[in-house]
Amino acid sequence: MKLLRFGPSGHESPGLLGPDGVIRDLSAHVSDLDGERLGRDALAALAAIDPATLPAVDAATRLGPCVGRVGKFICIGLNYADHAAETGAEVPSEPVVFNKWTSAICGPHDDVIIPRGSHKTDWEVELGVVIGKTGRDIDEADAMSHVAGFCVVNDVSEREFQLERCGSWDKGKGCDTFGPLGPWLVTPDEVADPHDLAMWLEVDGHRYQDGSTRTMIYRVPYLISYLSRFMSLQPGDVIATGTPPGVGMGQQPPVFLEPGQRMRLGIEGLGEQHQTLVAAEHA
Repeated sequence: MKLLRFGPSGHESPGLLGPDGVIRDLSAHVSDLDGERLGRDALAALAAIDPATLPAVDAATRLGPCVGRVGKFICIGLNYADHAAETGAEVPSEPVVFNKWTSAICGPHDDVIIPRGSHKTDWEVELGVVIGKTGRDIDEADAMSHVAGFCVVNDVSEREFQLERCGSWDKGKGCDTFGPLGPWLVTPDEVADPHDLAMWLEVDGHRYQDGSTRTMIYRVPYLISYLSRFMSLQPGDVIATGTPPGVGMGQQPPVFLEPGQRMRLGIEGLGEQHQTLVAAEHA
């Protein structure tokens, strides 16, 4: 299934994308796509519904983040060997972990706000993993049973805040609108191999990122197991698994985002995002 949330910001309704490409309203069957509603039994019940029996939604309706009420937004840094090389960083001996604040989450086509004082706002297309079952100290062999689905994440990053302002990366990662999610939450039955997906990102039609999850260093089952050593993972948590090469800071010379520009990004089978950059004072 391709699950989604639609409607005004903060008041989204649950839906799905039917095989005919029409958005269908799931409100009569589930109140939202969050928490325990992302468990395997709950998703199986939604999969049993004939999409043709659901009300159609206007195609022009805003799409919200594909997961509601996210508890934790956990990110993995330098998880692609070719991206680590372009930034001049060593391949990490274990996963680099940081957080995006949940206030960064927005819809897949919402405007992205360049923060006040920013000169180095950057892009990162990433595979998102959404947790559907609670676990701690999860065995790697059992890790995929904890996955509700996959989605596109744009890990928007302010590099000066992240790398030059002292302290954790989180300052440059969690600004408002720096975490577009969606358009869809795609259930595992539709993703044959999450480690063999093409992924790409363009700014104003110029393709900067053109990679694949094949070059991921630490793969999804390992990441789930690893993270669960340090925290419980709970339904609705989102893990952004890292980005391939082609980010702005890796260009020669570096290239950063400016108001008025458009980002377009996607992952094979998981859909596309489109965002316009706006200055904070105009947001």
